[in-house]
Amino acid sequence: MKIVFAGTPEFAAQAMRAIDQAGHHIVLALTQPDRRAGRGMHLQASPVKRFAQEKSIPVLQPETLKQGHHDLQKRSAAQAAYQHLSSIDFDAMVVVAYGLILPQDILDLASQKGRHGCFNIHASLLPRWRGAAPIQRAIERGDDVTGVSIMQMDAGLDTGDIVLVGELTIAPQETSASLHDRLATLGAELMVKTLSEMDQGAGVTRTSQPEEGITYAEKILKNEAEIDWQLSAPEIDRRIRAFNPFPGSTSSLNGEQLKFWNSCLPGKEWTDQALSPGQVLGLSEDGVYVQCGDGVIEILEMQKPGGKKTSASACLQTHRAEEKIMQFKKA
Repeated sequence: MKIVFAGTPEFAAQAMRAIDQAGHHIVLALTQPDRRAGRGMHLQASPVKRFAQEKSIPVLQPETLKQGHHDLQKRSAAQAAYQHLSSIDFDAMVVVAYGLILPQDILDLASQKGRHGCFNIHASLLPRWRGAAPIQRAIERGDDVTGVSIMQMDAGLDTGDIVLVGELTIAPQETSASLHDRLATLGAELMVKTLSEMDQGAGVTRTSQPEEGITYAEKILKNEAEIDWQLSAPEIDRRIRAFNPFPGSTSSLNGEQLKFWNSCLPGKEWTDQALSPGQVLGLSEDGVYVQCGDGVIEILEMQKPGGKKTSASACLQTHRAEEKIMQFKKA
C-alpha cells in the first residue's frame, strides 16, 4: 500500500520503520519542524524525519495544517502541504504522535473514494486516556492495564472508531520510559496488521467508542515535577515513575535540587515514628527510605545537577552527616 505517514518522536518512528519493513511504500512523511535541543541548542531533526531521509522519503514540515491560519507564512505552508497531498497517489494515512491537529480537509483527502482513510496509533485503551499524555497518566493514576488502540480518525480528540486493540499489563515498577518502549512495539505490530488486512482486501471492523469510561490525559507540565511529600507513598511512587523521563521529579536537599528517577514501595514494615514528610529515615543497599504524608517510599535512583544518574544511596552519601537530619523540601 502507498502510505502518507505523519509523526514526530521515536514512538512514531518505530511504527514508520515497521510499516516500511512490511513492504508498504511510504510516499510522504509529515513531521514537525526541526527544534533546538541539547546543550548546544542546535537544530535537530525529528526521529521520523531522520528515518525518512535514510529512505529518501519526501518530507514536509509545516508548523500548522490549518489553511486559514492568521499568520501569512504559516498559512502559506499549510496550503502548500494541502496541495502536495492533493497531488499524490496514496491509499491510507497513518498518524502517530504527530503533534499537530489534522483539520477536516486533510481527513477528507484521506477518505476520498478508493482510499481507506486516516488511522492513528493511540497509546491507551480508548476511551480511557484520550489526549496528550496517556502513558504517563496511566502510571500516575495507578492503572493495572493499558494498551494500544488503532483508531479511525475523525475531527474530535481521539474520538474515532476503534479498529484494533492490544493490551499490556503495567508492571509494579514500570516507568513511562519502559512502558513507552513496550507500547511502541505493540503499536507498530498492530498498525502493520491493520494495513495488511486492508491490503489483502479483507477490510477492517470499526467499533464506536463507548460513552462510559472517558478520561483525558492532560499534557505533562514542568511544574508538576516537584514532589509534594505530604502525599501518600503510593502517590509519590507513581508520580516519580510516571515522570521518567519527562519532566523528572525533583526535590531540594540542603539547598541542592535533586532529580528522582525511580522508586518503589519498600517491603520493610515501618512503624509510625511521627516524622515530618520528606525526612530521610535511612539507607538500603541502593536506595533511600523517605517519610511521606502517609507511609514510606524507597527512592532507588537519583541525580545531582550536572551529574549522572546513580543509586539513591550513593547520591546521598555526600549529604550524610550524623548531626544533621536529612530533609527533602520543596525548592
